[in-house]
Amino acid sequence: MIDHVILTVADFGRSVPFYEQALKPLGLTDVTDFPGTDGHPHLKGFGADGRWFLWLKEGVPCPNAVHIGLVATSHAKVREFHDAAVGAGATVKTAPGPQMQYFPGYFATWVLDPDGHDIEVVNKTGQVD
Repeated sequence: MIDHVILTVADFGRSVPFYEQALKPLGLTDVTDFPGTDGHPHLKGFGADGRWFLWLKEGVPCPNAVHIGLVATSHAKVREFHDAAVGAGATVKTAPGPQMQYFPGYFATWVLDPDGHDIEVVNKTGQVD
């Protein structure tokens, strides 16, 4: 089980508002700061219920090295994430829809964040709304 992921982004001022807006439909509304000291970078954390698992740090991004898949509880939440992410400035990679090449019931969208990181949101339960 993965505890957390850290993405390197070029600019907190651009990326933090993007992720705040894009992740809200998934219920990931907690944002925190981890002050960098003694050589550890300053981080911004995203999560829910006091558990932060997606972290951003400023630096030189390498978006081709990372793909993140996040869970949505329904097809509607996949679409809500897509709309929120696009509204926050994401580039659409794949519009929300069935992805039968993986298996029946796989419903997902893929967007690229402001640095080009590939972010997928998927529902595998078949729950429509």
